[in-house]
Amino acid sequence: MKYVTAVFAVLGLVLPALAQDVADQVAPEGAGAGLIAGSEQVQAAQAAKQAGIPTQAQDWMIAAANPHAVEAGAKILRAGGTAADAMVAVQTVLGLVEPQSSGLGGGAFLIWYDGATGEMTTLDGRETAPLAATPRLFQDDTGEPLGFYDAVVGGRSVGTPGTPALMQQAHQRWGRTEWATLFADAIQLAETGFHVSPRMAKLVAGDAERLGRQQAARAYFLPAGAPITEGSLLKNPAYGETLRLLAKEGAQAFYTGDLANRIVQTVQGNVDNPGVLAEVDLAIYQVKTRAAVCITYRIHEVCGMGPPSSGALTVGQILGLLEPFDLAALGPDNANAWRLIGDASRLSFADRARYMADADFVPVPTKGLLDKTYLKTRSQLLQSDMSLPEVRPGEPEFDHALNWADDASIELPSTSHISIVDSYGNALSMTTTIENAFGSRLMVGGFLLNNELTDFSFRSHRDGVPIANRVEPGKRPRSSMAPTIVLKDGKPVLVVGSPGGSRIIGYVAKTIIAHLDWGMDVQEAISSPHLINRFGTYDVEQGSGAEDLSAPLAKMGFEVNTRALTSGLHAISVGEHLLGGADPRREGIALGQ
Repeated sequence: MKYVTAVFAVLGLVLPALAQDVADQVAPEGAGAGLIAGSEQVQAAQAAKQAGIPTQAQDWMIAAANPHAVEAGAKILRAGGTAADAMVAVQTVLGLVEPQSSGLGGGAFLIWYDGATGEMTTLDGRETAPLAATPRLFQDDTGEPLGFYDAVVGGRSVGTPGTPALMQQAHQRWGRTEWATLFADAIQLAETGFHVSPRMAKLVAGDAERLGRQQAARAYFLPAGAPITEGSLLKNPAYGETLRLLAKEGAQAFYTGDLANRIVQTVQGNVDNPGVLAEVDLAIYQVKTRAAVCITYRIHEVCGMGPPSSGALTVGQILGLLEPFDLAALGPDNANAWRLIGDASRLSFADRARYMADADFVPVPTKGLLDKTYLKTRSQLLQSDMSLPEVRPGEPEFDHALNWADDASIELPSTSHISIVDSYGNALSMTTTIENAFGSRLMVGGFLLNNELTDFSFRSHRDGVPIANRVEPGKRPRSSMAPTIVLKDGKPVLVVGSPGGSRIIGYVAKTIIAHLDWGMDVQEAISSPHLINRFGTYDVEQGSGAEDLSAPLAKMGFEVNTRALTSGLHAISVGEHLLGGADPRREGIALGQ
């Protein structure tokens, strides 16, 4: 076939058999068009991922979290569409086949490199707090923080969604394909049905009690009172109807009119935990264009999303703290390399907790946090052979005088990431979310509404000192999403990002280090074991080679915890060829031509 991935040339005659083995393992018997959508190219991509081999292409490449979504985007790119066009197709399908992670009811951050101009643009499609929200939104009558799920489930946690507006703005800026055609695959899958993937079925079963509290979610995810099962055919005509509306009338149909009214009624009318989202919040929502946050790391420039995301700042700080050390010489199997990475992460997370929030509401010392002198001074704390006994925020240079207390927000992993390079030289990195798995569990128009407001600190003050990431009307909660584009000589060499709550930062930093310092190709870098340290405890990926480092790290003074670390990294390296990688820990693939 014309568009079979170049990995066939690498695996030769072994690949078809290997691809079939993978298909047999992933697609349940009788699944028909299930997870492996019948495409020879998709089967090849799945097989390559499991074999640890990157997908190779010349003209374009796409990597995302579900084969249905990747194929929808690939169809757009193959027909001459741009990365922005393909993103719309991918996101609308993800909202159907992976609803627990992202969708129309959530928000996203997008990084765009323009192949024609060389300009970098970031779009902030983060959700906003309703105008009626107060700093005590997630506190009880005594001023104490609510329990996490007491805050999440229901209307209280729902912020104004930003994803539909972001999709439209990206298309208006950089699209070439007619808007309405970008919804075709998602509409078809919604109306004719798709087969439930193993991951979706597992997550529904694990969240059945909370999903069962909400009538629409219960009817969709728990038909006849039982969770949907792997391989079962699932239709979502309500979602198809919503997509037809957006295809015809644009994103404004989401933010005004009947659909907006139904969203508000669902949020405010939730009996157990009503929210304060109002129609005015939807009507005034705006995507914001922000300056990219970049740091020079060795001979590369690493760029990402600034506040309200903490992603680029914290990834940048980690890399900046590590720059004085020869990680390449130490290598990925050296415990001392991971001591340095772990403590650099801890120092960066301490600054994150103190200083990072929505810069429209809180002056964030962005320049000070990434200042070379500041980072070099902080990196001297890493000179010991032992882990740092105590980590405190630093004192970056401010261009204003402020005093903030440390944050008290909770972030749990449920997000998705899309990486695309198109035939015009454009590169797109977009991380998209509804926050916790299944968001607020409230469902309208076939999609779930976010619980993004619980990314704010539940506490507003500590010892009388305000917390930067407290709830305020119209404010965007701090995020860890870290969509990233790495440049060399002003041109992209790596497009990367991941889901994973606050561990996103560590996943992305590790992948950049593995690729740039340790010379791993993009699939090797993604697949390599995770070791994540945010707040002192070193999380080591269970069942991986990282477990061999547990004892040496413990001797260095770290508390070590072995656990599953299911990132969802998707990355593309740009060089003589395009090489795409997808995380073997999840269901995504990379396709290219």
